Amino acid sequence: MIIIFMKAKGGRERVLALVVVAVLLLVATACAGPGKPRGPGAEQRGQLRIVAAFYPFQFVAERVAGDHATVSSLTAPGAEPHDLELTPRQVASVAEADLVIYERMFQPAVDEAVAQAKRGSQNVFDTATVVPLEDHGQSAEGPSGQHAPDPHVWLDPIRLSTIVGTVADRLAAIDTTHAADYRASAAKLQAQLRDLDGRFRTGLANCQRTSFITTHAAFGYLAERYGLSQIGISGLSPDAEPSPARIAEVQREARAGGITTIFYETLVSPAVARSIASDLHLKVDVLDPIEGIVATSRGDDYLSVMAANLTALRKADGCR
Repeated sequence: MIIIFMKAKGGRERVLALVVVAVLLLVATACAGPGKPRGPGAEQRGQLRIVAAFYPFQFVAERVAGDHATVSSLTAPGAEPHDLELTPRQVASVAEADLVIYERMFQPAVDEAVAQAKRGSQNVFDTATVVPLEDHGQSAEGPSGQHAPDPHVWLDPIRLSTIVGTVADRLAAIDTTHAADYRASAAKLQAQLRDLDGRFRTGLANCQRTSFITTHAAFGYLAERYGLSQIGISGLSPDAEPSPARIAEVQREARAGGITTIFYETLVSPAVARSIASDLHLKVDVLDPIEGIVATSRGDDYLSVMAANLTALRKADGCR
């Protein structure tokens, strides 16, 4: 605050207080640099800013970038990424980030924010450009009807490893000073993903059944990789209501295949799974698509939750 004393007529003094806090804040903002976060939690000087569309890409970015970047996710923990809506601040973060990692056609709000930002290709990484999406015979509403590309590529450790390598390459190009660090971190994570792949191959090699039923048909890439057959109740949209005809079809497949378990996920109500399981006197269990980590997740990161998924599949399919 600046106080200016002025002499008024009649010999009286009056004090005029000119509050310049707003001006000082503007100066501080300018010193911080354009587009930089302010206040508590702002990145350390020299750190990159990475925006990930949702948890699996956040996990990759954090592991590859290490202390050289701050990583934020557009999808809050516990939120369903399929239905994501962005705040104005989140849209702005897409425009300001040094690198945005997302998957085209999975979250329309993110696609729109990226298009509005008009970023160069160096600053935007669409994972579908290195891991093409496939059609696993599922629609957004259910297994019948018009099919849609399956976005859940991260549930295949080998495909996720490809994404890891590209993230390292992008960061190395943006921040050449720490290029060796990014590639070393990526190599370490890729080794862990290869180990995870080996555990899935061994763990699912000798099973009484190769089919599994899940409310959310998110496991097409995983099933393809390890010789399994996914039976989806609600298709690619986890909150879609299956038709009575679809429920009856799933019940027939469960009886024919000797299915013991109906799987559901942590971010969506288990009501449908429990209803079908109750009718058939089957068990229910969690098979997590790892779209977010919450308190009820069976692990605190991608690797540990994937290990829990393997345990659940082995138990349900009677694997030796």
